[in-house]
Amino acid sequence: MVDGAAAALALVGLARDGRFGEVAELFSAPLRALASEGTVRSAWVAELGRIGAVTAIGIPATGPGEAGLVRASVPVTCERGGFTVLVSFDDRGIVHGLRLAPATGPVWTPPDYVRRRRFTEREMVLGGGPRAVPGTLTLPRRARVGVVLLSGGGPFDRDGTSGANKPLKDVAWGLASRGVAVLRFDKVTHVHGGLAPGATMTDEYVPHAVAAVELLRAHVERVVLVGHSMGGKAAPLVASSVQVDGMVLLAGDAQPMHHAAVRVARYLASVAPDVVDGEAVAVFTRQAALVDGPDLTPSTPAAELPFGFPASWWLAMRAYDPVAAAAAVGVPMLILQGARDYQVTVTDDLTRWQAGLAHRPNVTFRVYAGDNHLFFPGEGPSTPAEYDQPQHVDPQVVTDIATWLSTTRPVGQAGRRAVSST
Repeated sequence: MVDGAAAALALVGLARDGRFGEVAELFSAPLRALASEGTVRSAWVAELGRIGAVTAIGIPATGPGEAGLVRASVPVTCERGGFTVLVSFDDRGIVHGLRLAPATGPVWTPPDYVRRRRFTEREMVLGGGPRAVPGTLTLPRRARVGVVLLSGGGPFDRDGTSGANKPLKDVAWGLASRGVAVLRFDKVTHVHGGLAPGATMTDEYVPHAVAAVELLRAHVERVVLVGHSMGGKAAPLVASSVQVDGMVLLAGDAQPMHHAAVRVARYLASVAPDVVDGEAVAVFTRQAALVDGPDLTPSTPAAELPFGFPASWWLAMRAYDPVAAAAAVGVPMLILQGARDYQVTVTDDLTRWQAGLAHRPNVTFRVYAGDNHLFFPGEGPSTPAEYDQPQHVDPQVVTDIATWLSTTRPVGQAGRRAVSST
């Protein structure tokens, strides 16, 4: 077993000495697909440029991390301040996560639109056996409608935690304050590790989402899926597997994901070169071409594919059209999009939803001029640094979802079949 403290100290020492190639050699395949030697170098140099050279490396704190990993935090003192290196190792010493964080991180606090006394929460378990996941049921009194939250792509917890921010908890508590029951859960990749060979998006979302819908239906009359980002892409897939009464897509992506990865990489290389450099853009471009080409087979190594996802995942994704799947389900839909979102955009994604669902009178679209991918309001071009600032989901978004839920009625079973057959 790896000594987390010693491994973390060694990694920080390599960075301090400028040996970023050796740092990158420690990365797992999924992490290597996201970060290169140049990425690590740029982030480290940018941080030291702000607060001066390293003067001391502190004693690491270690503990159990996600999916059986060892998590270590190493305090680094510089001439004019400090920061913390957060790193996650497996038992072989392979690095699965690396981040530079503020020396003291802020803590999430509820947004102003939450009324905590209006609901209770209880812990749940979804699924059975070794792939079960924990979740939280947020339950107001006399709730008649409930939502199942589906988080975005990656090993997210039930709150969609990103630094001090918890956008899905914002949504859950905001809706519960308005009388809507909410069930949210940790993704299987958060609890049990990365995608196994042969896995697809179905494996990542559908079993636990179906269990959540069935569990929530015991408490409310109507159940609606609310999916963010990839959770929005997966929502029609879930709705084809279990009866739901509607779908809300928050920045649901419709552009093929490997094409979006190249677009996002190019954007970040222009606005945040310390996060993504030209080398990373070239890697994503090469990987996307492999996904598109005839040489992609079940045996293609995951390390050669975007984000280190297995070939099975990309083969299934190539065959999946979320817009067509949503049209076939036929339930009412609310599709929300932030105009400042660079990950899922009005031009590349929302227009696809609009074109494919234009014939549907029970589909509503809304665009929020100041919101980014997490529906945090702001100004100017959005960047990853924006996500690190403590903030909350736009209150108008929560209000609009709650209003839509209270005023929209599902089609009957006969109507659902008729819509699905067109």
